[in-house]
Amino acid sequence: MKIAIVGGGPGGLYFAALMKQLDPSHDITLWERNAATDTFGFGVVFSDETLGGIGNADPVVAEYMSRRFARWSDIDIHFRGETLIVGGQGFAAMSRKELLELLQRRCAELGVDVRFSTLAPPIQELEAGYDLVLASDGVNSQIRATYAQSFGPSLDPRPNKFMWLGTDQVFEAFKFFVKDTKYGTMQIHGYPYSDEGSTFIVEMSPDVWEAAGFDETATEVFAPGVSDEKAISKIRDIFAEELAGHEVLANNSKWLNFTTVRNRSWRHGNIVLLGDAAHTAHFSIGSGTKLAMEDSLALAACLHEHQDLETALAAYETERRPVVESTQRAAQASLEWFERIGQYRGQEPTQFAFNLLTRSRRITQENLRLRDPEFAGAVDKHFADSQGLPDVAPAMFQPYRIGGLELKNRIIVSPMDMYSATDGVPGNFHLVHLGSKALGGAGLVMTEMVCVSAEGRITPGCSGLYTDEQQHSWKSIVDFVHERSTAKIGLQIGHSGRKGSTRLMWEGIDEPLEIGNWQPVGPSALPYGAGNQVPREIDTTEMDRVKADFVDAARRGAEAGFDLLEVHAAHGYLLSSFLSPISNQRTDKYGGSLENRLRFPLEVFDAVRAVWPADRPITVRISATDWIEGGNNSDDSIGIAQAFVDHGAAGIDVSTGQISKDEKPAFGRSYQTPFADRIRQEVAAPAGVAVIAVGAISTYDDVNSVLLAGRADLVALGRTHLYDPQWTLHAAAEQEYHGPGSQWIPQFRAGRRKPPSGRTDAVRPRLSLLKEPDSITPDGHLRWTPGVAAAEPVLTQ
Repeated sequence: MKIAIVGGGPGGLYFAALMKQLDPSHDITLWERNAATDTFGFGVVFSDETLGGIGNADPVVAEYMSRRFARWSDIDIHFRGETLIVGGQGFAAMSRKELLELLQRRCAELGVDVRFSTLAPPIQELEAGYDLVLASDGVNSQIRATYAQSFGPSLDPRPNKFMWLGTDQVFEAFKFFVKDTKYGTMQIHGYPYSDEGSTFIVEMSPDVWEAAGFDETATEVFAPGVSDEKAISKIRDIFAEELAGHEVLANNSKWLNFTTVRNRSWRHGNIVLLGDAAHTAHFSIGSGTKLAMEDSLALAACLHEHQDLETALAAYETERRPVVESTQRAAQASLEWFERIGQYRGQEPTQFAFNLLTRSRRITQENLRLRDPEFAGAVDKHFADSQGLPDVAPAMFQPYRIGGLELKNRIIVSPMDMYSATDGVPGNFHLVHLGSKALGGAGLVMTEMVCVSAEGRITPGCSGLYTDEQQHSWKSIVDFVHERSTAKIGLQIGHSGRKGSTRLMWEGIDEPLEIGNWQPVGPSALPYGAGNQVPREIDTTEMDRVKADFVDAARRGAEAGFDLLEVHAAHGYLLSSFLSPISNQRTDKYGGSLENRLRFPLEVFDAVRAVWPADRPITVRISATDWIEGGNNSDDSIGIAQAFVDHGAAGIDVSTGQISKDEKPAFGRSYQTPFADRIRQEVAAPAGVAVIAVGAISTYDDVNSVLLAGRADLVALGRTHLYDPQWTLHAAAEQEYHGPGSQWIPQFRAGRRKPPSGRTDAVRPRLSLLKEPDSITPDGHLRWTPGVAAAEPVLTQ
């Protein structure tokens, strides 16, 4: 093949070297506009997994890299005068300059035509004259911009300011210095890369940056290679204690905003994107160099395996995109955590350290228990001590009091619509459904959204609480839960609003009824989706009637014996649709500003609270973001949550979206938890109010991690309990927990131990005479000590 490469960073150079090894007859030309000696940055970090791939692909490169690595396993977190050390992580880093020199030499040895200090020919000329054009021209890729219509780039510039620096201080481990300065919270991401220096990245929010006066040089244009010396001088002063007499090193160092790059496609004809041109991931979670070199390996392999170029490029993108998107999801969670780091400044050091370590959701409590059992145990103990609890136990099995209601553990069976009622009356199905979940060990079992009127139902199969028959049936379910289990049972009430008059879920979710339909209502005459009915704009007379329906349902629920009441103001139903500017475009006092949009939901809440028993808590479920441009966002959720707390809510149940079919959620593991986290830190915790986290949380490890980090007080799981009604009891068995937070009823007690399975549970004999030496110290820690050979850590990041 005749191959053109634009960009001489590690990704482009490594790809060229790999292709030449696969077939020396490839004609490869690489253009790099900078000189060979122009190297920006300091150290680059690799995981052991990536290093294994490099070793398999090019032993020469891997062997040289291994001789230059700084290796360590510890993370040191410096916060509020304490240093917490967490081991067992597994890092390797080296100088970016040395890496580039190595790859440049390797390309020269293999016969790649590398042209430094040279601009590449126009892209049209390259695509016409070469079989393949590799665009590895970085985050500001001109090739990507030229064919933006094909690549579909999405650029997300983030608000935080950061500067890439170095220091001649050689750190022994990965360092997070989190400093509460007079300007606000600043942080340092630091790590060693050789026996001579360390990377030293300073980061802060824009308001802290401005307060510190760093905006003094904001309008100054620095030539390539020139650093912002005024800012660097100030950084030296602010972090003098952390630098301990060592120097700050600059290399083209100036203030930047990180930009997350995504592309709809990485291919256009015979042009393919690689590395930062295709995708970026925040420096707090990994290395762009690591991703680019992984890209190079995958692309070279796919080109070698497929004769047809189009097939090869498609295979490359199919193989790499899921890996990259997974990394980007973790990186997004991490960068957003650092953007909000100031909200955690009140946490105790142990909880803060755990919070930081688990910020991307890739590291969890059980994962930490494998890496550093001592630290994991300290986290469990700190949680128990901070709650005033006598026993150290898994966080999910610690008791919790919401308002005046004592829960035996922190697991909630989330409200789930079952669409199985007849004329709004719950029957045997609901008894078995909710009863089985109560017997399964959860602390609180929630009903589905129980509708406050016949017209307030979502579907004809939705349950209600507006007749005596319905109330009687619900009471029998409540009585069963109270008599047969130690769980509590909560009632969620709501009105479908513009999402009403639709078919049963399995007959076509959100699709309008053809027979027996009724006209739904909403704050404005705007349908939920293109195929839905246009709702009638509700007037104030009907609003008063709906309010009375909520009050009647709450009164009936109290008489039925429910322990907790939740007002459903999420997911695009009536109260939610008043809150969102997407569905509420009224011009009266109930529309416009957030204060006005809150008016009717708060009127309903106040009316319900007035009739609900004072010794039983009321919570509210909200959608913390609409996932739509112009809709409610995380900032709005703070105002919404604060309003309900001010009106007496004992808890905020934090969900997201479902306000419109046009939403674009960022799905992923625990993807809604950051919204709950922010509401807890800024609104709920200061007021002593509970926050419930929901959404794609499915393992006890994730539940414990959310609770231990202080992101929520309770966790609600829905689909997980459909998969396993006894999930909570099984989680206790798997964690070997026996205590009041997990109680098997006498009839089921014989099953409280996990049954033996097949051969995988067999105890293996010892088959080696000599034990392999450990690669890390007995306590799980490995520090970077220059000049001392270090074995490769067993555990990877």
